[in-house]
Amino acid sequence: MTGAKLILAAIIIGLGNFLVVLDTTIANVSIPTIAGSLGVSPSQATWVITSYAVAEAITVPLTGFLARRFGGLRVFITSYIAFGAISILCGLSTTLGMLIAGRVLLGLAGGTIIPLSLTLLLRIFPPEKATVGTIIWAMTTTVAPIAGPILGGIISDNIGWEWIFFINVPLAFAGGLGLIYLMRGQPDPVAKAKVDGVGLGLLIVWVGALQIMLDEGRNLDWFASAEVRLLAVVAAIGFVAFLIWELTEKEPIVNLRVFRHRGFVAASLTYSAAFGAFFATVVLIPLWLQQNMGYTATWAGYATGIMGILAVFSSPLIGKAAEKIDPRLIVFVGVMGLGAIAAWRTGFTPDITFGQMAWPMLLTGPFLMMFFIPVTGLCISSVENHEQADAAGISNFMRTVAGAFAAALVQTGWNNAGRENQAELVGAMTQDRATLDTMMADGTSQEAATAMLTGMVQGQSTMLATLDMFAMLAICFAFAAMLIWLVPKPKGPLDMSGGH
Repeated sequence: MTGAKLILAAIIIGLGNFLVVLDTTIANVSIPTIAGSLGVSPSQATWVITSYAVAEAITVPLTGFLARRFGGLRVFITSYIAFGAISILCGLSTTLGMLIAGRVLLGLAGGTIIPLSLTLLLRIFPPEKATVGTIIWAMTTTVAPIAGPILGGIISDNIGWEWIFFINVPLAFAGGLGLIYLMRGQPDPVAKAKVDGVGLGLLIVWVGALQIMLDEGRNLDWFASAEVRLLAVVAAIGFVAFLIWELTEKEPIVNLRVFRHRGFVAASLTYSAAFGAFFATVVLIPLWLQQNMGYTATWAGYATGIMGILAVFSSPLIGKAAEKIDPRLIVFVGVMGLGAIAAWRTGFTPDITFGQMAWPMLLTGPFLMMFFIPVTGLCISSVENHEQADAAGISNFMRTVAGAFAAALVQTGWNNAGRENQAELVGAMTQDRATLDTMMADGTSQEAATAMLTGMVQGQSTMLATLDMFAMLAICFAFAAMLIWLVPKPKGPLDMSGGH
């Protein structure tokens, strides 16, 4: 493909990835609104997020098998159009059960789009311009979760939560039908492959149990809950059984043999660890801003969204640099840069202004692209050409699971640290009675004075907990940066031409 046809096809494929990744975060800030509209509690409404994440996590690693069995292009277009149709059902839901069922179907449809969008972008660009495809994919994958809270907040505050789903419809339909026109006549090879029913069943069991455990654990006090302990046992046994079965099956539904490549293992571990730390940051900052800094959902979205500005502008430069400089060095600098920004944030104070918070957010963008673009190429280029669809699916699955782990752990750690800090602050207060007497002497009632003092202590303890989490994330980034050096040094430009 060449010229305008190539550019349009690349935009449409990238848009598909953008929509699917966007839906992982767009509903997060809308949960209170959805809960109120459907007459359920906010904790029940969080299943809107969980159900989508579980379904998507199950489908992503199946991408390689589906692409071989039905053709990658056919699967992508079918999923694209289905994503739009199911979004209509989600927006029309009148009960929580209907919405959760719709989100499950949405995740199943979207799960294949994420890795296939990368392999199709690599297919339509000539081999010497494969990096351009990686840049488009990296930009849509990183900007979408940032844009999600912004759009979700604006739409929920001004239009209605249903429209966080309805906005998918025209874009998905137009994208799917546009690809049918643009890609007609393009080869879409298929191969005979039996359905590994046992492997599929085991995958659904252990991934589903793990994802539900991660999402519900913080609400149920983790392993103090019998339900969480049961889910953990099911996930562990299912995972071991899945590994044994898939490694001994002649035609596995997930090709785990890609892990024989040291480069793929090291690159995908770096990908997972660094993305997990980044995703934890994206989860933590809006929570802190809304719950403790008085930001609305919309302004919390703006505060995180500005990191996408420099990300977009720096991507082409980083893509060109990755063709000439050791990509491992670029990844290392990018991840260490993200760690340095996390360390910078440990100096935040309760009276920090939007402008002061904007600078580290803004500078996150280039470092994020320095990490994302080369590490994606290293994952794909480290395997044989016919395994690249499997590598894309598995590495994105690992990224998805890492993000779920990180989101669960950072929220639990943040809440626990807040309680511990509050207990320490209360224990250290020796003038609390005198402070209350002074406030009451100025005309404040005892109830109001007590509430004000309690609020001050809670605010300070939460601020300290937030700084603790930033310090931990800085350490995680530093660890992830070291992992990239386990990847063998590429002998030349990254070979991502398996789609050709």
